[in-house]
Amino acid sequence: MKWSKVATSLCLVTMCFVPFQTASAESSEKEIWATHEKRNFSLNQKEFAKPLPRFAFDSGFTFEYPDAVRGVYVTAHSAGGARFEKLVKLMDTTDLNAMVVDIKDDNGYVTYIPEDSSPYASVGQPYIKDPKAILKTMEDKQIYPIARVVVFKDTVLANAKPELSFKDGNQVWKNGRGDSFVNPFLKEVWDYNVGIAIEAAKMGFQEIQFDYVRFPEGFEKRDEELIYDGGEYAKNDTDNVQKRVQAVTDFVEYAHEKLEPYGVKVSVDIFGYTATLPEAPGIGQNFSKISENVDVISSMIYPSHWTPYFGISKPDLQPYELVTEYTKLEKNKLAELKNPPISRPWLQDFTASWLGSGNYKAYGKAEVEAQIKALNDQGINEFLLWDAGNSYTEGVDYTP
Repeated sequence: MKWSKVATSLCLVTMCFVPFQTASAESSEKEIWATHEKRNFSLNQKEFAKPLPRFAFDSGFTFEYPDAVRGVYVTAHSAGGARFEKLVKLMDTTDLNAMVVDIKDDNGYVTYIPEDSSPYASVGQPYIKDPKAILKTMEDKQIYPIARVVVFKDTVLANAKPELSFKDGNQVWKNGRGDSFVNPFLKEVWDYNVGIAIEAAKMGFQEIQFDYVRFPEGFEKRDEELIYDGGEYAKNDTDNVQKRVQAVTDFVEYAHEKLEPYGVKVSVDIFGYTATLPEAPGIGQNFSKISENVDVISSMIYPSHWTPYFGISKPDLQPYELVTEYTKLEKNKLAELKNPPISRPWLQDFTASWLGSGNYKAYGKAEVEAQIKALNDQGINEFLLWDAGNSYTEGVDYTP
């Protein structure tokens, strides 16, 4: 229907007069339509300019990211036991503000009892009887919660499904410590671990920290002997080193993508020496490639874990110097990346007596502070402290 006829009908109702349509009236009609369409297009543009609502998962908890994460490692036994209260008090009375809590441990157990319908119900252990309760305490105290998920070191899954592991003859292969690994080449293994991470994110953890994101140490010496499925990587026309690097890198990228809808950060623990090499050939870790796919990179730079390096003959005796030299190198590596992650190294709060007389020192307040100061002096303000028993040195200044 032409605009003039619509107008005529309207005017008859209102007792107005409409003259016979002429050429100029036809032009007016076109102008009216043009104005009408322009107005509608303008409105549509405004509507399109509005950001579409984005899915955001809500765990029911509210946490703020700290000025800088200064955290400690917390075993599931500590989180679920009497030591948790002591660790909370440590947070209350110092500048520490974060806990890395085991949600999938070094054996492969999930450290709480999942719901019966969960695919992880059979691997759950009641170490943390009420994860929501500890998260509520952490929310009240604004302690930033990080869920540690041990990935490819998994004796439980390896024994349950040997086809997902590495076999030595007919037996699941074990390393010198009696631990078994599952196969990073297999997407089924990826999904198994990402599923646990998603459960932790839904629970309320603000960050997922993946550990043991690698092949077993020394794997390059056994990769032609052990029996395992190369998955899609078997088709790659590259050497075994690059297949391992690609598999580990792809897992990290995949996990980060799958966790994005849950609004959590993704971090990865990595050997400190990996940053000093183009890539660690046996275990498949490439520092730069992993760093490109995470929000946080946590290099394990405990002085006790280095052989003579950076011109330091006994690194455990010189914590400040060791951390300084490592950090200089890491900064250069990260500066090469387009979107570098946050650097949040693991530091040592334990005494490495196994190194033998003359090669170690007792670690206390001075040694912990020396490592933190070394990071700070190089512009890094985030760190995590490791002690396997969660007995952390008292009286430390965590912001020296």
